[in-house]
Amino acid sequence: MKPEDNARKQIDELLRQAGWAVCDPQDAHISAHRGVAIREFPLKSGHGFADYLLYVDGKAAGVIEAKKAGVTLSGVEIQSDRYSQGLPDGLPRWADPLPFAYQSTGIETRFTNGFDPQPKARSVFAFHRPELFTDWLSSSKLGIAETAPSYLDPGKTFLARLQHLPPLVEEGLWPAQIKAITNLEQSLRDDRPRALIQMATGSGKTFTAISFLYRLIKFAGARRVLFLVDRGNLADQTLKEFQQYNSPYNNFKFIEEYIVQRLSGNTLDTTARVCICTIQRLYAMLKGSDLPEDLEEMPAEDLGGLFKRPDPIEYNPKLPIETFDIIVTDEAHRSIYKLWAQVLEYFDAYLIGLTATPGKQTFGFFHQNLVMEYNHEMAVADGVNVNYDVYRIRTAITEQGSKVEAGYSVQIQERETRKKRWEQLDDDFAYDPNQLDRDVVAPDQIRKIIQTYRDKLFTEIFPDRTWVPKTLIFAKDDAHAENIVEIVREEFGKGNDFAQKITYRTTGAKPKDLINEFRTSPMPRVAVTVDMIATGTDIKAVEVVFFLRAVKSRAFFEQMKGRGVRIISADDLQSVTPDARAKDHFVIVDAVGVCEQDKTDSRPMEQKPTVSFEKLLQAVAFGNTEDEVLTSLAGRLARMEHRITAENDQRIREATGGIGLKDLAHGIIAALDPDEHPTPEAHRQAIETAVRPLHDPKVRELLAEIKRQDDIIIDTVSADEVLEAGFSADALDRARGMVQSFEQFIAEHKDEITALQILFNRPYRQRLDFKAVRELADAIEKPPYLWNESQLWSAYAALEKSKVKGASGRRILTDLVSLVRFAIHQDNELIPFPERVNANFKAWLALQGQTFTPEQLLWLEMIRDHIAGNLGIEPDDFEYAPFAQQGGLGKVHQLFGEKLNAIIEELNETLAA
Repeated sequence: MKPEDNARKQIDELLRQAGWAVCDPQDAHISAHRGVAIREFPLKSGHGFADYLLYVDGKAAGVIEAKKAGVTLSGVEIQSDRYSQGLPDGLPRWADPLPFAYQSTGIETRFTNGFDPQPKARSVFAFHRPELFTDWLSSSKLGIAETAPSYLDPGKTFLARLQHLPPLVEEGLWPAQIKAITNLEQSLRDDRPRALIQMATGSGKTFTAISFLYRLIKFAGARRVLFLVDRGNLADQTLKEFQQYNSPYNNFKFIEEYIVQRLSGNTLDTTARVCICTIQRLYAMLKGSDLPEDLEEMPAEDLGGLFKRPDPIEYNPKLPIETFDIIVTDEAHRSIYKLWAQVLEYFDAYLIGLTATPGKQTFGFFHQNLVMEYNHEMAVADGVNVNYDVYRIRTAITEQGSKVEAGYSVQIQERETRKKRWEQLDDDFAYDPNQLDRDVVAPDQIRKIIQTYRDKLFTEIFPDRTWVPKTLIFAKDDAHAENIVEIVREEFGKGNDFAQKITYRTTGAKPKDLINEFRTSPMPRVAVTVDMIATGTDIKAVEVVFFLRAVKSRAFFEQMKGRGVRIISADDLQSVTPDARAKDHFVIVDAVGVCEQDKTDSRPMEQKPTVSFEKLLQAVAFGNTEDEVLTSLAGRLARMEHRITAENDQRIREATGGIGLKDLAHGIIAALDPDEHPTPEAHRQAIETAVRPLHDPKVRELLAEIKRQDDIIIDTVSADEVLEAGFSADALDRARGMVQSFEQFIAEHKDEITALQILFNRPYRQRLDFKAVRELADAIEKPPYLWNESQLWSAYAALEKSKVKGASGRRILTDLVSLVRFAIHQDNELIPFPERVNANFKAWLALQGQTFTPEQLLWLEMIRDHIAGNLGIEPDDFEYAPFAQQGGLGKVHQLFGEKLNAIIEELNETLAA
């Protein structure tokens, strides 16, 4: 077969799969099918033959120019354009020239839509269905809002309608979100096929996405959009945000106007305008296979990275390429490469990536089209993220490992059953830090770290608190998490509800229910996870991110850190942590040196020898038959066979229909030998036969269970030692730099800013007012300083703990007075301004020669609190809260009579002194 004929054979097949009837001119029946593709159609004189002429509903609509495989298609558009203008006179047509033109080799296909404002060829996976052309050619409303501007011609394409979007309603959006939406819509209007939005964790990426998707559906007539995530619990979280979204254009909820489907099966709701789906489920749907439930909860990046040569996707008529107009891929740095890239590139849709931590590969995938860049530092400056400090805990065993000498007894624990037994050592047993909590558990190492956290929590990390802040601990694996939970409960002297493990192996309560409790309820205070809450999961109340595991990837580390950056209102925080006033920072407790380690630019997948047994099983279940994966798996099975009990061997044979571990391992190795099979097809079938038992989830779970029965040594002999516990040098350096800069600012502006003039030169109690302090606050909040009273207070607290009070309390604007007085050494202690006012108030009361009634005392205390927040009080202030609710100016005159003015003047002078 000639290359040209082979190309046409493949084009014929692609057309048929997309619903076109393919025929030669003599067999044409243009009204028998909605879409008819006629081969070698003769055009009018001088235009030759169209390789394919496309009829839709009985009228000519487009052409296909076919080329042999390997021909570059850029430039062929000119030839197909000429064909689209060569239809013989008198033949029915939708437009002249014909609006739709393809160029294809059967392997590569490009498409031009003549209805676009500036028609431009784009790569497509296959051909569109004729029904889509009918939509484009008809006057269908395509779901455009009835309130949309009249100039939106519903017959135009999505790109054409994008040119006329109404102005963005900015109410309820942060400036960064406004910029992201504006820039993205301009990118879409410019017909840029891919765009990347980089926004810091906690800065509202999902809300931003829902806002622009709503506009694209309502005003640009997007038929259906896809929101892709890489884990099931993130799909649930995204659905909740869609359910809570209120339109700023009509006050309806998103779900009241449009159907939103959270895809949990393999059936797409054709009436849904938004589909929320994991990328691994969509891959399975395109492959025409069911998705095991355990694979949807496994991070897509981990699963995709196990495939060295991704199994290619072919055209699936149940999911035509035009299924979605827009695809948003959340956390785009993680899941869009290797196995998963082809899922995105299958659809003829604009691709929009959301990420907080893009890498070089991410920028490349999105064609370097970064429409929004908003990093953590900018988010902190804008008040949409909180900054963090690092509290370092170092212990001897963590850094050096340990040795148990011969003659001592150690505990041996079975991984799966956790059954323990004692054995006496015949030889010295030494282990290094890398073996900790995987092959060896040193309970005193975990205990010393948790004890240190407990003892320093309310004195150094969050002083003046009594409630343990919401703490998220990252463990190495499920068994390590189990040990941590047990020790946390013991050392804090608390019950089961205080600390909970939340991992993929959590049983009893569903992990997503535990996550929700951790997010919204006072209990648990401590959640221990491996990577289930590491990325994407939104838990705003977290104030401590605790690392008991190392992380080598820069992007993954930033995502894990991001669990603490999210802001939360004071009321919402206090509903779960009653004694917290406000979240103005969070603390990273680093017990393994994770903040000090060099990290790679992207999260590398483990090499096959270090991939866990369960991940290898999951890869095979997902269709991976690569030599490296199967060889590694066969090796693990062979090692298991040497240690397996007769009872477990029987359990495996019953589950597999008589196949034992040895048979399974031998069968895989034999199937991998190409010399044993006469043809590639026989080779493929042999491999499929060998791994077929592993496609059964019950077999996989049984094998994983038996594999986990390997022993762990518990070192109960070695006592650990805390080498260091304190805020890291970086945190102290940042604090020192901020303090120095603040004091330099005061010195440089003491003659310019009113509040500083008064504090330096005159008794400020006579002249300093709230307006002057507000002026000072505005000055330090502007670039390049970007300070506020909370950050400055924390900086002084980190450097001079013994002299600073109320470090974890909520700061108010008048605390700036205390900060300046401390900075210029007028005060020896940094005390919250309300505390100073209260101390002066008590002293004033003691000097009064009269006893006040309880009601008078209540009013005096309200006056005290007003002065603490406003630096003074005037008669007019009694007409506002909280005084107005108690009777206002009339009531205070009734209580104090002619002494009122003297009392007000005296309190104004005395309390703020």
